[in-house]
Amino acid sequence: MLDNYWKQFKSGTDIRGVAVDGVEGQPLNLTDEAIEKMASAFALWLAEKRGKDVAKLKISVGHDSRISAGRISAAVIRSLYAAGVNVIECGLASTPAMFMSTLGLECDGAVQITASHHPFNRNGLKFFTPDGGLGGDDITAILEKCQNGDVCAPAEGKHEWVDFMAQYAADLRELIKKEANAGDFEHPLAGFKIVVDAGNGAGGFYARDVLAPLGADITGSQFLEPDGNFPNHIPNPEAPEAMEAVRSAAVRNNADLGIIFDTDVDRAGCVDSRGTEINRNRLVALASAIALENCPGGTIVTDSITSDGLKEFIEGVLGGKHFRYKRGYRNVIDKAVELNAQGIQCPLAIETSGHAALKENYFLDDGAYLITKIIIKMIKLKNVGSSLDELTAPLREPLEAKEIRIKILPEDFAAEGKKVIDELTAFAEQTEGWNVAPDNREGIRVSFDDFWAKGWFLLRLSVHDPILPVNIESDTRGGVEIIEHKLCDFLSRYSDTLDLSPFNIT
Repeated sequence: MLDNYWKQFKSGTDIRGVAVDGVEGQPLNLTDEAIEKMASAFALWLAEKRGKDVAKLKISVGHDSRISAGRISAAVIRSLYAAGVNVIECGLASTPAMFMSTLGLECDGAVQITASHHPFNRNGLKFFTPDGGLGGDDITAILEKCQNGDVCAPAEGKHEWVDFMAQYAADLRELIKKEANAGDFEHPLAGFKIVVDAGNGAGGFYARDVLAPLGADITGSQFLEPDGNFPNHIPNPEAPEAMEAVRSAAVRNNADLGIIFDTDVDRAGCVDSRGTEINRNRLVALASAIALENCPGGTIVTDSITSDGLKEFIEGVLGGKHFRYKRGYRNVIDKAVELNAQGIQCPLAIETSGHAALKENYFLDDGAYLITKIIIKMIKLKNVGSSLDELTAPLREPLEAKEIRIKILPEDFAAEGKKVIDELTAFAEQTEGWNVAPDNREGIRVSFDDFWAKGWFLLRLSVHDPILPVNIESDTRGGVEIIEHKLCDFLSRYSDTLDLSPFNIT
């Protein structure tokens, strides 16, 4: 079992910590010493996994644009080199590209230095093997090696530099050319204007190295230069200010498409030619339409907070099946892999946060790959006089939506949260007008069909935090507030253990 020191670094399937001093209340804990131990522990874990000596391993190392990337990259490389590893340094790279390096460079493993969209002072390590990203149990095993003082025997490794992003970008260009099969094969994006907002993360390459060489006009693209201070906006497609930044740029430049990536490019969102955001449910709908073209009747796995309208779109319009699962991109991907192993055709696993993993692409959550598939579809639709917005036009979106985060006060928050969910479930099953969703697999989802509140809520327990997140949607004006009242009336009995102040109840 991990002690509190090493446990603090575990964040689901990643290692994360504070990498830059200076933020009050957040002392630096991702020190060079800690990083070197983590890199050495990964090498030991990987040697066991691959069945070879540490000195026979080849491991690639990359990073996003964070200001701590240079220091941490140097510590990782120093540690691996001292263990006898053949280290391939890739420099600035996207997280999906680092997985692809295990295949393209025939590496035993890869280390990406990133903390996704988290604040500038944080950073972390994400590990890959040719089989994909590590699971939570794997991260625990690596940190346990750190805790136990397990170290690699000293040896002299090798170190070389490879610009793998050039190869990764070339592969994306070839995919567009091949699948679009345009009249001008080498320039299938000629005549298209596409705006990219990289948020000063690692995604600027997509405009310069993928779109422009294929003939796209990338005028109006912004924040392409890497800057770990993120001076313009947080690089996160879920953040309203980030989506507004790319929407405004796309509209201002009369673009056919606006694209936004998160810091390490494993997530993306976009904006169509009318300035309509293709994000969350609409992004899931578009990705599902593309994925189901070659997999009729297939199953789309999503997280739990997707709308009722999305289910209608996937099943009623596209003819597929919708499988709602737990929040967390790794949960969604793992479930899709499991379903395929059971013989259930599942071409796509996607979370409303923008993590999208296609079976055809190793079930890798890759924002650039998803956008590439969307661009291919855009080219094909234009050839028949249609557009992306027409493809998703049948999607019914809620009139109102809201998210509330309820803090759980007791130290044993998981037990208290489970108690609340169990008792709410029992209450809902016995209460007229409260319809418990039969296909829900996380927390409790209840729908209401009365005239004033046609909609639903989902209450679930956060995986890592003492929080009960609540998502509410309604198809009637004022319905969210009515549903909020219904739920708060029940939860008021837990006023000693839940902080109910986020509810807008007067």
